[in-house]
Amino acid sequence: MKVLAYRYHDFSMGHRVYQHESKCASLHGHNYRIHFYCEAPRLDDIGRVIDFSDIKKYLCQWLEENWDHKFLVYEKDPWLEQLKAIDPEGTVSTNFNPTAENMATYLLTEIGPQQLKESPVKLIKVVVDETRKCSASVEV
Repeated sequence: MKVLAYRYHDFSMGHRVYQHESKCASLHGHNYRIHFYCEAPRLDDIGRVIDFSDIKKYLCQWLEENWDHKFLVYEKDPWLEQLKAIDPEGTVSTNFNPTAENMATYLLTEIGPQQLKESPVKLIKVVVDETRKCSASVEV
């Protein structure tokens, strides 16, 4: 049997998908919902995978500090420097094209391990809801 703890977080962010063949190549944004699924080798003494407030503290807070009300731009996007010049504080350069799939992968493989490094808990699945109808998920 596998027991998971799960929490989601809502925030707003802009992006542009570099080389997209349609309107997602334009500057735009979404009200994102990110779902974090955590697993531990065993439940703690109280019977939890992780306290839900710790998911908020380690993962949701990272989103608030790094992506909320920011604009994600791929480092290979030729518009990056112009966008940084317009809004240096709000423009975030990424080493991935900011699709929902790539964002989920980054959160699962980079941010989860970094933020939970002192814990036996592992982030095993991330779902990125770009809209109410469109989502991408990545899991181990």
